[in-house]
Amino acid sequence: MPWIFLAAWLLETRGLLLVGGPMMNPEVKNLDEILDQLETALDQKDLVTAAILLQSLRVADQAELVNELDEEDTLALLPHLPPADSADILEELDDEYAAELMAELPTETVVRIVDEMEPDEAADLLGDLEPEQARAVLAAMEDPDEIRPLLLHRDESAGGLMTSDFLALRRRMTAAEALQAIREWSPESETIYYLYVVDASRLLCGVISLRQLVVADPKTPIITIMETEVISVVAGTDQEEVARVMSRYDLIAIPVVDEDNHLIGVITIDDVVDVLEEEASEDIQRLGGAEPLDRPYLDTPAFTMARKRIGWLLLLFVSGSLTASVMELFAEEARTVIELAVFIPLLLGTGGNAGSQTTSTIIRALAVGDIDTKDALLALWHELRSSLIMGLTMGVIAYLGVFFVAGIDHKVALTVSFSILSIIIWANTLGALLPILAAKLKIDPTVVSGPAMSTLVDATGLFIYFTIARWIIGL
Repeated sequence: MPWIFLAAWLLETRGLLLVGGPMMNPEVKNLDEILDQLETALDQKDLVTAAILLQSLRVADQAELVNELDEEDTLALLPHLPPADSADILEELDDEYAAELMAELPTETVVRIVDEMEPDEAADLLGDLEPEQARAVLAAMEDPDEIRPLLLHRDESAGGLMTSDFLALRRRMTAAEALQAIREWSPESETIYYLYVVDASRLLCGVISLRQLVVADPKTPIITIMETEVISVVAGTDQEEVARVMSRYDLIAIPVVDEDNHLIGVITIDDVVDVLEEEASEDIQRLGGAEPLDRPYLDTPAFTMARKRIGWLLLLFVSGSLTASVMELFAEEARTVIELAVFIPLLLGTGGNAGSQTTSTIIRALAVGDIDTKDALLALWHELRSSLIMGLTMGVIAYLGVFFVAGIDHKVALTVSFSILSIIIWANTLGALLPILAAKLKIDPTVVSGPAMSTLVDATGLFIYFTIARWIIGL
């Protein structure tokens, strides 16, 4: 969904996304130098200097440097920053790491920081803390009622993404009254793209942009200028579906409603960009046959890294033994016609590559909504035609190479040629159906890609190769 990143960039460059109005061109600071100074100050226990150095940076840069610090130094530094700055930094860190830090700080320090966080970010953080600590923090907060309803929703749902800090307009208001309400509310810039209109029962009934309010006659009733066809999502909607809806309709904010269409929150584009980054990171790691990391790479202990990888590695190792079993089954044929063994790596590599190409294409199509689980047969037919074209092309090239270039027997050349055709068709069939089947079973389709696909194609491809050899060569 690249448009979202493009939209965010456009908004930022035009001064619409960041608090503080039009974008300035601040001096670019050398973060490596500042990190050295920060670590020197922390080594000398000079927390005041360390805090000043950190406060001189933008929030994203602050978070990057904090990620580079030892956890002990970070825990010493956070209480010496203004609570609002600590809150901003924690909002930028990985959720799990932020929760680990908060678990080590005194409750009163955590309360001061969480009080400064956006409601949705605060709810995410409290949801990752131990229940006892979360209850203690909530009990001591200034306004816990903003956060409690958000804790009822899964982190990966629309309810977990939304913020409860929004302004709902009444449809009987005039444009002037609406603008006055906005002034009194003093909103953060991220929640002011659209304003949502509700009736007396808080049922969502319209949406109006800030621009429409500004240019309208002050006496104009909102009900006459608002859009009544409002695109919204229910609180239980998965975060990926939220991102898909916002992409499809080019939205930079979307309202969240309950089952009865009562307005309960708003999701903004910055939250969706975070979702896309998180989902993309998870998918990329799963493509390589590993469980996603919960923390930055260098901050992940070696034991955790091994635990995340060894499960799939062992499964693929056991699956790979199928290849050895097939080799043993056809050992006599391989000894009889030694040339057959020469082409095994070529055939298996081609099959694995063809299968991986197909799985990545199908997974992407599923992710962006080009196809769904009901389109399995259509996807299969599409891939069969593509694989037939590719298989015939490569089969002809293989025959010419084996027979004319390598000078190997005509029957062996035919065997390799027909095997490449068959293996590509088989690999594309698996690559088309397995991700769709995984999605149907509510399993992440990326688990059947990459190494898993290659291992499966290796064993079955070898069986196809020697079966065709028996048929053509007459072994």
